[in-house]
Amino acid sequence: MSMEGKVSNCKLPIERFAFLEMLAFWKGSVRNKDIEHQFTITRQQAHKDLAKYRELHPGALIKLDKACFGFAEHASLSYSSASLDDFFLWYETGYFAQPRPLNGSCATRMALPERNICRHVLAGLINAIEQNLRLEVEYVSLSNPEDEGRIFTPHTLVKAGSRYHVRGYCEKSAAFRDLVLSRFRGIPVVEGIAHQTVKDDSAWQTMLVVILAPDPRLTAQQQQVLAKDYQMEGGQLIIQCRAALVDYLLREMQVNTKYLDGTPEAQQLVLVNRNDIKQWLFNS
Repeated sequence: MSMEGKVSNCKLPIERFAFLEMLAFWKGSVRNKDIEHQFTITRQQAHKDLAKYRELHPGALIKLDKACFGFAEHASLSYSSASLDDFFLWYETGYFAQPRPLNGSCATRMALPERNICRHVLAGLINAIEQNLRLEVEYVSLSNPEDEGRIFTPHTLVKAGSRYHVRGYCEKSAAFRDLVLSRFRGIPVVEGIAHQTVKDDSAWQTMLVVILAPDPRLTAQQQQVLAKDYQMEGGQLIIQCRAALVDYLLREMQVNTKYLDGTPEAQQLVLVNRNDIKQWLFNS
């Protein structure tokens, strides 16, 4: 890149471009106020940012209404990645920072394959969550691999380990369920105002105390290693968790609640208070 190009690029609000791109791509819409609130800038500056982005990348954003833009179907991302992780971090915490890879970095992380999640499905789910709407969705599973229509009211996006799902009320099951984001098919269709809300989800509203401890078959020295690993107090690790998420927590901690591994070094941790939480386990 020429020096002139570098100077020109430095004058661009690259981080704000990455943010507006991310929202338009994953959330399905971006407005002046989104940029204004995220970066604590004036509405006029946010408007200029959107205008400048559209000037530099004509056709990338499509106008949804007077001050709202979506991301065009076949446009390419120029400043942000297509990783759902970045968007989810912002949606959960409000934190956003454009990745800045360092040359010769001495730190890395293992990259897992990303599941195929349709951005239009996610945008429809987010809209329903924020507007308290019921959706008609098409969904497949390993037990029912054919497309199945159902009415679903989503209330929370969840990342459990490496998997994303959405929790909500499924009218077909007449119960609150977790639907894996990569298994939706087609585009969700709004069916009206929700009849069930997150307040009606008892498993979501119930907070549990999960007590883990080193496998008692380990030697005292081995148990001390695990106690130090997890900053245990009195030889126990105490975790608060929503009842709807306790199974995912135990899986992530590699705690088998049905039977002990034949090798205590493989089992490592055991669930102390299984009787207190067994009603919330998937296969109790």
